Amino acid sequence: MKKYIISLIALLTLISLPALAQETTITPTINAGDTAWMIVATAFVLLMSIPGLALFYGGLVRRKNVLSVFMQVFILVAVISIEWVMFGYSNAFGSNSIEALKPFIGGFDWAFLKNINISDLSPYFISHSQPTADGGTIGTIPHVVFIMFQCMFAIITPALIIGAFAERIKFKGFLLFSLLWAILVYNPVAHWVWSGDGWLFKMGALDFAGGAVVHINAGIAALVTAIMLGKRRDYKGHALPPHNIPFVAIGAALLWFGWMGFNAGSGLAADGLAGSAFMVTHIAAATAALTWAILDWIVGKKPTVVGISTGAVAGLVAITPAAGFVDISGALLIGLLVSLICFFMVAIVKPKLGYDDSLDAFGVHGIGGIIGALATGLFASPAIQAAYSGGFYGNWSQFGIQAISVIATIAFSGIMTYILFKITDKLVGIRASDKDEAIGLDESMHNETAYTTFD
Repeated sequence: MKKYIISLIALLTLISLPALAQETTITPTINAGDTAWMIVATAFVLLMSIPGLALFYGGLVRRKNVLSVFMQVFILVAVISIEWVMFGYSNAFGSNSIEALKPFIGGFDWAFLKNINISDLSPYFISHSQPTADGGTIGTIPHVVFIMFQCMFAIITPALIIGAFAERIKFKGFLLFSLLWAILVYNPVAHWVWSGDGWLFKMGALDFAGGAVVHINAGIAALVTAIMLGKRRDYKGHALPPHNIPFVAIGAALLWFGWMGFNAGSGLAADGLAGSAFMVTHIAAATAALTWAILDWIVGKKPTVVGISTGAVAGLVAITPAAGFVDISGALLIGLLVSLICFFMVAIVKPKLGYDDSLDAFGVHGIGGIIGALATGLFASPAIQAAYSGGFYGNWSQFGIQAISVIATIAFSGIMTYILFKITDKLVGIRASDKDEAIGLDESMHNETAYTTFD
């Protein structure tokens, strides 16, 4: 009898072991490696705005307007960061208590980051995740780190629009318009695409790091504002000479560097997907930079530093939505296509149509973002993430979904930008006076000059 009792106890112990083992896996914890990488990636993305974008755009304008560009980028880092923690993050990534609004905008449950503790895990994840007691999954980084990472995206998106209206906008009008745009355009589109409640997210739109949310969104706003503001007083239908090409090259290099956090960080983990996103981002940028330099060489007879810098940025833009879904062949094709098309838009279409997109924010970011979003629907490879594939791998419906996300972003951004421009112009005015523009925005708006000459 004793023998049978011992055998029964042993059997019950063996049966209970899997349950005990499973129970030990349902207490999610912060992963130190993932967290360290995401803190670094967040700093990389901040570097893209200041000083990366400030130098890139600042070098392209004339010397009398370089400080105005720096000030515009810097003030957005301050203002949007505050807006983000007050309610922007909650609107973009939170859930709405009104059922009908859930697919379109978040609520205020996380306003001022209430109910979020420093030990809380991020509810959002891409690659790494851990099981929860209720059978769900959760990310491996602190929620506050995810909030800060996304804050950097919220900053740089309205900052990209600066390239369209550089050298001719009132600072007061710029600030009000940019803040309203961030709240009423950026936050909703981020919710559509990246929030679990978002209608484009549920449809299956793929946007790894911001093709629609960042680049199409900002690029369309850039085109609308450029047209509504009108041309610079001395714009003759072709690019005005940059005042500091070394600034342009340094800015582009910093953008290229920071973009590794932008794209490789969007997997929210330090793993193979981050490594793949890093690699395809670099290869797409390199391919686009080389292609643009060759086009410059063919069309203009000589390759230029501004050209290769612009090409690199175009490649970075186009690979952004695809970085977590495409392999090297996809990266090479995206880099080649984006330079060919963006060069055509900047060198031929813009002068022909006559709009003054000062620093080609639409021609590079808008067009590049559209190319990247659509290319994701073609080149997404199940070898990178098994759950996703594009048209060239048999899933043509993904291309259709990508096209819907592109059209929706274009329509929403275009209409809302027009409305917000009109409101801002009515309230505080938005176009700088002829006198202020002639003097330069550095002196007329900020009472400073970038360069001082001593006798």
